[in-house]
Amino acid sequence: MRKGNLMSVRDDIKVLDATIRDGGLCNNFEFSDEFVYELYKTNIKAGVDYMEFGYKASLSMFNEADYGKWKFCKEEDIRAIVGENNSDMKIAVMADVGRCDFKTDFLPKSESVIDMVRVACYIHQIPAALEMIEHFHALGYETSCNIMAISQVPTDQVVQALETLNESSVDVIYLVDSFGSLYPENAGDFARLYYEIAEKAGKKVGFHAHNNQNLAFANTIETLSYGFSFLDVTVQGMGRGAGNCSSELLIGFLKNPKYNIYPILVFIEKYMAPLKAAGVKWGYDLQYMFTGLMNRHPREAIAFSANDRGDYANFYKELLDHD
Repeated sequence: MRKGNLMSVRDDIKVLDATIRDGGLCNNFEFSDEFVYELYKTNIKAGVDYMEFGYKASLSMFNEADYGKWKFCKEEDIRAIVGENNSDMKIAVMADVGRCDFKTDFLPKSESVIDMVRVACYIHQIPAALEMIEHFHALGYETSCNIMAISQVPTDQVVQALETLNESSVDVIYLVDSFGSLYPENAGDFARLYYEIAEKAGKKVGFHAHNNQNLAFANTIETLSYGFSFLDVTVQGMGRGAGNCSSELLIGFLKNPKYNIYPILVFIEKYMAPLKAAGVKWGYDLQYMFTGLMNRHPREAIAFSANDRGDYANFYKELLDHD
């Protein structure tokens, strides 16, 4: 059952900007403080509901000197940008199962400017994700569970995972098209399944798209039409590999007058164009299309890009040979 129509304003919709977190995978999280501060101000002016600042990665597992600060999202670094965050926009960070020290690295919500912790996991990591979700809930945070690579998971396992999450304290359950392999038809099938199960427990549902087949925006508005309310975007689609659903596309589409595309366009001119000119790479290209078509991780396509290869036909044959 579709919710609303093309002229509807849906007050339940929450737009989440993940430019620093997913985009950080393109430049090793090495954004200038000016870039992050200006994006923060831009998102507020544009009516964005949540801004994800990056990962809360383990300082014992990852060498701090090898990454920009948004790989770790220390409280003092976020506060240096947002102060007390005297705005309506909420602050989010991502915690990867197995890659963060969640019991020691998170303050109680009452002492933190962070509002939401997004727990990312694969289907076999659901038990570990649940432990993290309950810990964050006890600390006072909003939580989401972002189940990655869902396009490779049998439907019965998806149902089991959703029913298990329904019994937890999680607030939002995310469908994640990690490989950019979904089409609107099967994104819609997943959306109906997620919504039907999550609604029973009063959970919200969200979508995180990848643009391997130029379908990130199409898939996002398809899931939206079936009741999804948390929608991930990045400015100009900046994100790992082929990138994500573009902020300017979704903000331009939504009919709620609280959203405003103009500040995003100004930010693109001033900050995104120089980033691309400096050689930071992301966005649709043939190598990512190939891995999307084959429903596989884009790591080989990312390596193809990093090596400045242009032998697309040969690379396609290599992927077929190793499928």
